[in-house]
Amino acid sequence: MSGDRGKDDIFDSIVMADERFRGEGYQEGFEKGVQRGLQEGRRHGASHGAKLSAEISFYYGFAISWKCFLQHNTDPKSRKRVKVLESLLALTENSQHDDPQSVKLQEDMEKLRAKFRQVCALMNVPSDFKDYVKTSGGNSF
Repeated sequence: MSGDRGKDDIFDSIVMADERFRGEGYQEGFEKGVQRGLQEGRRHGASHGAKLSAEISFYYGFAISWKCFLQHNTDPKSRKRVKVLESLLALTENSQHDDPQSVKLQEDMEKLRAKFRQVCALMNVPSDFKDYVKTSGGNSF
């Protein structure tokens, strides 16, 4: 009987080792997956953050340029255009982009885009952002 007990102990240790290695492998894989997920998330967030910043910066530069161009004109049409450009500038300056998960950020961007389209319609210029900015990767906003 002692011989059978030795075989059982060896079999139990093999089964236990298999379970232990499976558990360790799972834990190691899980940790690597979490790490890779964080890296991918950071890369994805940085990419979209850069695109968002470029879009806001474009609106700001667009408004400043047109305002400088029109500010010395005194006709009513130019004054109206300058006023709308100033409201676009105010939106770019007051947009909250500190918290990327904020619902307010999405609302601010929708207001900015709508205001930009309004300005473009008033100025009689195309309002498609990708017409103004070409990126090397072919991505547009």
